[in-house]
Amino acid sequence: MTATIAPAEIDASPDKEAGAAARNSTALRLLLAAVFVVFLNETMMAVALPRIQESLHIDATRGQWLTTAFALTMAVVIPTTGWLMQRLRTRTVFTVAMSSFVAGTVIAALSPVFEMLVVGRVVQAMGTAVMMPLMMTTVMTVVPAEERGRVMGRVSIVMSVAPAVGPIVSGALIQVLPWQGLFWVMLPIALTMLAIGIRRIPNVSETRAVPLDALSVVLAALAFSALVFGLSQIGATAVGQAAVQPWIPIVLGVATLGLFVWRQLVLQRSDSALLDLRTFLSRDFAVAVAMMTAGMVSLFGAFIVLPQFARYTLGLEPLWVGAILLPGGLLMGLAGPTVGRLYDRFGPRPLVIPGSVGLAASLWTLAFGLGEHSSWVVLLGAHIVLMLSLAFLFTPAFSASLGSLAPQLYSHGSATIATLQQVAGAAGTAIFVALYATGVTATGSADPDLPSPAAAAAGSHLAFLAGAILSLIVIGLALCVRRPAAAPA
Repeated sequence: MTATIAPAEIDASPDKEAGAAARNSTALRLLLAAVFVVFLNETMMAVALPRIQESLHIDATRGQWLTTAFALTMAVVIPTTGWLMQRLRTRTVFTVAMSSFVAGTVIAALSPVFEMLVVGRVVQAMGTAVMMPLMMTTVMTVVPAEERGRVMGRVSIVMSVAPAVGPIVSGALIQVLPWQGLFWVMLPIALTMLAIGIRRIPNVSETRAVPLDALSVVLAALAFSALVFGLSQIGATAVGQAAVQPWIPIVLGVATLGLFVWRQLVLQRSDSALLDLRTFLSRDFAVAVAMMTAGMVSLFGAFIVLPQFARYTLGLEPLWVGAILLPGGLLMGLAGPTVGRLYDRFGPRPLVIPGSVGLAASLWTLAFGLGEHSSWVVLLGAHIVLMLSLAFLFTPAFSASLGSLAPQLYSHGSATIATLQQVAGAAGTAIFVALYATGVTATGSADPDLPSPAAAAAGSHLAFLAGAILSLIVIGLALCVRRPAAAPA
């Protein structure tokens, strides 16, 4: 086994402890900033798509592959990050991830044709996929258990503020720059973080010579990419734009996922699984992750449907739609540190129970409190309650789930959570879009892409009703969450 700097092994002298604390604090700040940048990049593309389609002379269906290819790459790479973080030192993993992101950004910025731009987005996604599991694993390794909630609260700022401001930043840049400017602006920031990280990121974990199982990699790639793609086609089918029948990739994904799980169970006997599923032997991990996944489905679904309602039922311009949705995302991020401190003091249950109730209240309000003649104030209020409720769910769920694991499973737990986030995002988008389109077409709307106010309201009602029903499951899971006991060594 190749030992690296581990907090538990640092000399107990005050000077060395202070030095280690300073290095760890620097590493966490840098990782938070890097994750913010890659998350911001992930959410900036939607606003720029019309300009890219016009510049490269492609239709909307082809243009959508810029986001689809990114999501598929994330789904393929994330399951391998558990192995990667066991095999390589922390600084090496960071360097590889940010170098990939930088390379993809350069390729995208220089792209004269659509195909090269897709390649750039794929290379970007390979680096992005590693960053969130790396940050969560580092937090669990270097932060004492009694302070993890506070630090995870900072992580929630990144998770909520970056998606909230990404479209606004993109919209502002695209007004004064060509679409390539999105990547040129991002490049020096990413390069600066890479240069600092190469020098300042400490090696905070232990590495070991774990063999890479090629069959597991292939099965994971097929399973998760097929599931994400198949789920995306459910929504596309609802609006008549599916490339294939959704059941084909979904069935393939489920079958391959079964083989992947079987392979990991076999490899666990020799402690060499690509994605160690012994994380689910922890009841606290399983419950917290299930609650978080259900919440993610609601979050991603709401991201899709709320702008449709605001645009076509309330008749708001895109700029005002973004302005209405911005406060909720910002407040979610600002609430994160407070929720984290409360977690450190009281544990998860006093937070996730009111959070789940608030989630249910907001979704039931969106389902039955919004109509053709509703005020934008109702939408704003419901969205703020939704986002604040998710802050009370996600920060405790991250801390409780990973805190219940043995240290050697931190990287696998982080990879599992990130993988399920991708699947939950695809599922939430698919379910809400399909139900929204069903509600729109049921009103006899001639053009589902430009629905009447009544049609958009009917579609939104159906989509949010599904989310409201799902929120009842979240409440049940929240009642089962508890403060994690001391994990086995």
